[in-house]
Amino acid sequence: MTPRWDVTPRWDVVGIGAVAVDDLLYVEHYPLPGTKMRVLDRRRYGGGLAGTALVAAARMGANAAYCGVLGDDDLSRFTVQELEREGVDCTAVTYREEARPFHSTIIVVPSTQQRTILFSSCGVMWPLPEQVTHKLIANCRILFVDHNVIEAGLRAIEIAHAHGIPVIADFERADEPGVFNLMGQVDHLIVGIDFAQSVTGADAPEDMVRALATTKRACCVVTAGARGCWYSEQGGAVRHFPAFQVPAVDTTGCGDVFHGAYAAAIARDESISGAIQIASAAAGLKATAAGGRSGIPDRDTVARFLLDKRSF
Repeated sequence: MTPRWDVTPRWDVVGIGAVAVDDLLYVEHYPLPGTKMRVLDRRRYGGGLAGTALVAAARMGANAAYCGVLGDDDLSRFTVQELEREGVDCTAVTYREEARPFHSTIIVVPSTQQRTILFSSCGVMWPLPEQVTHKLIANCRILFVDHNVIEAGLRAIEIAHAHGIPVIADFERADEPGVFNLMGQVDHLIVGIDFAQSVTGADAPEDMVRALATTKRACCVVTAGARGCWYSEQGGAVRHFPAFQVPAVDTTGCGDVFHGAYAAAIARDESISGAIQIASAAAGLKATAAGGRSGIPDRDTVARFLLDKRSF
């Protein structure tokens, strides 16, 4: 990377990617076809890979901003209100009348932590490459993208690298045209074990990391929930970081929280190993509360949690 241009960053993290509205339905067990079931509880939360990652980054003390396309409907208004309530700057959002966020209905079985996501992408739109400007990207310390924004993501990464700005990314699908081109230009690649296995064909997490890590990539991380994560810095030795043991209630959004907490840590110049420890703690603490965002801890909570763990 070339050195940063002479710009004082306005934001720690700028995110370009998916935002969603998640309607969670809590049930005793997954419903069988043709049956009727009582809903134990019903809640609405903001969600999405980029949206939840940015909220996590903000709670971890980062100045965060979202760049996306939304409309003037109830779902879009709810999305912006939730992001702004969490301190995420939405001034880079573009509005089009027909645009919408993703809308998901998530069936949650609390006793087993099982979740099933039913989503709609009707009306979902992405920024055009020309809307991703040097002014926007140069004003951040970290760029976050996900697999949904191929063309805009490539443009954003091009600008970020011109400014010496690291790129952190989350990928959950490999069937989007251009996704491997986008993935190849990411500095900190953090993916779940299912995605890693699908794109590498490997069975062991260590082998997945080796297949995805390169000397040009600052870090590659494969997360595996309660099994912890495996990572490699600049294509070096693969290390395992075990998950923290917590009384899990709902794992919705834990991966997104890991990304956001990691981004916030890297933005304040934590080491990669330190960022992974912080992200693992944040994701674990999130799992102790229901909903994709309600349990996201703040920086002080994570610090106290890690201090308690170190005292044993």
